[in-house]
This record gives sequence, structure tokens and C-alpha cells, in this order.
Amino acid sequence: MRGPVLRQARPDDVAAVASIWRDGWADGHVGHVPTELVAIRTPESFVTRAAARWADTTVAEVNGEIAGFVMVSGDEVEQVYVAAGHRGSGVAAILLTEAARRVAANGHRRAWLAVATGNARARRFYERQGWVDEGRFDYPAPSDAGRIPVDCHRYAIAVAPADPGAPPTVPGRSPDPNMLASRRADLGRSRNMPESKGIRWRW
Repeated sequence: MRGPVLRQARPDDVAAVASIWRDGWADGHVGHVPTELVAIRTPESFVTRAAARWADTTVAEVNGEIAGFVMVSGDEVEQVYVAAGHRGSGVAAILLTEAARRVAANGHRRAWLAVATGNARARRFYERQGWVDEGRFDYPAPSDAGRIPVDCHRYAIAVAPADPGAPPTVPGRSPDPNMLASRRADLGRSRNMPESKGIRWRW
């Protein structure tokens, strides 16, 4: 089995991302968030939200299949989900590392995310990854009727200043210096190309 490959999401990834998001959200939130929020998080709602956010999404592929994804906005890691069949494989840690890199690339030195207070499994995972629990707060979950407060804990971590020439990293593996040099050369050649030309990195 090949290791995960990270890439920018595309519009044709929406169905797969929505399916992973729907199942992962239910596993981590049902019973821990207000019932009115559960009621509006229908399967269709995840398709709509994934379609609106594909440009903010990085997916992890394993053997050509989307195994998980992460969404980043500014300094917030908004969503991190892994398909049930790939949980425990290290995909989540790789996605979280990439999310921190993207926050740094957005010009921030600290990344944060919200975890439902009752989602003990996710909280343990973030703590193992070095994220710090900064305390309890009400996260304003979006809905068509306005924001719904959700009892959460805020987790944060310091992120390194962005190096635009660096590829995504894998926990426990040092980047290959030759890969870094090649990536920086590629970046230099592509500076005059429109961003819409495609993926900035792949490893």
C-alpha cells in the first residue's frame, strides 16, 4: 500500500469529501452538540458545504482513494476528518501537519481549532499531536437561521513561519534536502504562472 499523497481538492472530490465529513461529523458530534444542530446536518447539507469549500480543502489520497481531508480558513483548522477505513493509519496526523503548514502560509504563527467537549477521542488525538487545550468556550456553528452555540474546547499550537518552497511534511520524517531544492526551483519557475494553473505541491 502506498503512503498518503496530499493534494488540493477539486470540484469532482465533493461527493467523497461530503461522505467522509458526514460520517465523521456524526461519529464525533451526535450526543455532544445541540439537537437543533444535529437536525440540520443532513446528508445534503454536507454536499452543499463541501461544494462551497473545495478551494479551502486539502485531501489525502491512498491508492487513488480519498482517505481524509482538512479545511483551513485563516488561522483556524476548521475541519479534519478521515474515512473510517483509514482511521488509525496515520492519515489524520499527516493532514493535521499540513493544516498547520497552511496556517503558517496564511501568515499566522499560531493555529487553533475547536473540539466538542464530549468528543474525548478527538481531544486525546490533538493532545498527542502537541496541541494545547486553551479552555472551554461556545463555538458559533453556522446554520441558515444563524449561529448555534456549541460547547467546545479550543486547542492551539505554534506554527513555524512559512517556507513557500517546502513540501508537506510527515511526522517523524525529515524532508529530503534534494526535494527541498527541487521544490524551490519549481516554485521559482512558476512565479509568473496564474495560481489557477493547478496544484502547488505534491509528494
